[in-house]
Amino acid sequence: MKSLLELQKKIGYRFKNEDVLRVALTHSSYANEIREKEISYNERLEFLGDSVLGVIISRYVFDNNKESKEGELTKIRSKIVCESTLAEVAAELELGAYMLFGKGEALTGGRTRKSILADAFEALIAAIYLDGGFDVVEPIIFALMDDKISMAEKGLIVDDYKTALQEIVQTHKDYRVKYELLEENGPDHRKLFKTAVKLNQKVIGIGEGRSKKESEQEAAKIALRSGKIEAL
Repeated sequence: MKSLLELQKKIGYRFKNEDVLRVALTHSSYANEIREKEISYNERLEFLGDSVLGVIISRYVFDNNKESKEGELTKIRSKIVCESTLAEVAAELELGAYMLFGKGEALTGGRTRKSILADAFEALIAAIYLDGGFDVVEPIIFALMDDKISMAEKGLIVDDYKTALQEIVQTHKDYRVKYELLEENGPDHRKLFKTAVKLNQKVIGIGEGRSKKESEQEAAKIALRSGKIEAL
């Protein structure tokens, strides 16, 4: 487990009560493993953090998209606070490295699992809210999520990046997209795949994932966000 002080420097906030931060970074697998002690873990904080994020992001989307109707506002918000987006922010913070896990969860990739990272980020937001209040947590959310909010408003966060990329490319008859597996490493239960996506033989994105499909999606996402196909 990495230094909590290091994490606090990353988020730009020093906790008055570090215990609430420790709870936010404690996975249920750790609490279940250390049964002789009453150890709190982060599931309750996840619930609160989800609500705090929902309120702050909803207000931002409402104030900054004045011409959009309810359905469009809901769509933008859902892209910002969805599991994959929150997991990306958590990964950028290396949040998994600061967490307490049971041995089994740690050995099977818990520190990089998207669902766990997204939940941990929600718990972290709740911890900041409880320790510092609404006025403290709001600017931290925007500091950590600014680029994700911008991408959501531009339509660059989608559910299926391969399909989104294909839809752009297929409007040009002379362009072809191809995915090429570059590497496959690790034991069978923890394989890591690296895939390149090519546009007419030119690499426009390289992604990694625990399956070929996941690595292809990641490559397509990187291609879409790189700006290399904006001229199409």
